[in-house]
Amino acid sequence: MALLDVKNLTKHFGGLTAVGDVTLELERGELVGLIGPNGAGKTTLFNLLTGVYEPSEGTVTLDGKLLNGKAPYKIAAAGLGRTFQNIRLFKNMTVLENVLVGLGNHHSSHILASFLRLPQFYQSEASLKEKALELLAIFDLDKEADTLAKNLPYGRQRRLEIVRALATEPKILFLDEPAAGMNPQETAELTALIRQLKEQFDLTIMLIEHDMSLVMKVTERIYVLEYGRLIAHGTPDEIKANKRVIEAYLGGEA
Repeated sequence: MALLDVKNLTKHFGGLTAVGDVTLELERGELVGLIGPNGAGKTTLFNLLTGVYEPSEGTVTLDGKLLNGKAPYKIAAAGLGRTFQNIRLFKNMTVLENVLVGLGNHHSSHILASFLRLPQFYQSEASLKEKALELLAIFDLDKEADTLAKNLPYGRQRRLEIVRALATEPKILFLDEPAAGMNPQETAELTALIRQLKEQFDLTIMLIEHDMSLVMKVTERIYVLEYGRLIAHGTPDEIKANKRVIEAYLGGEA
């Protein structure tokens, strides 16, 4: 059984079909790319998979459990973590506090212990802080733990958003254009970070990205969307040689 099984997923907005009849699978431990021209429906597909939008048709199943109709926070708790095309950090919270928010997804204190400030509450808080600092150290952000998120350089904000998503303990991590706005050095660091995520945490990752060199370097399989529909699927080498994909990107005959 695939870890993520998507069948005939469709989303209509009025008379517009933003995503049409998409079927795909993710196996455990894979790093898969999702590419396509601007307006192809890639972020809409991510929003369907993570509960931001309700599908008009089709099903999304994670580890054998149907996700249709579940709220985004319940889908996150089930094991789908994500970052966003536009960074969505809590900018007036510290780096540490942002990661603690992610950890709270699975480690919320008992409400009575929190209200009465019982020893259990303080033990839980100390444990979460220690875990957050460990994650920050792995990704070289621990020295900036007390820095407001908005004061980090752009590339470090992207890194923090990934760490916060990782703190939710996902089975699958969706990365929505993580290299957007990055310079070549930041992109090279991101490439190494994505590989580290997969290897160190044994994560399944799906990556939307316009930087084709990054996609070709790190992914094992690639799905290609055009006008909300899948037009190709294969290895990076197969996708690079696919005439339909070349036509979609270049806008003419391959």
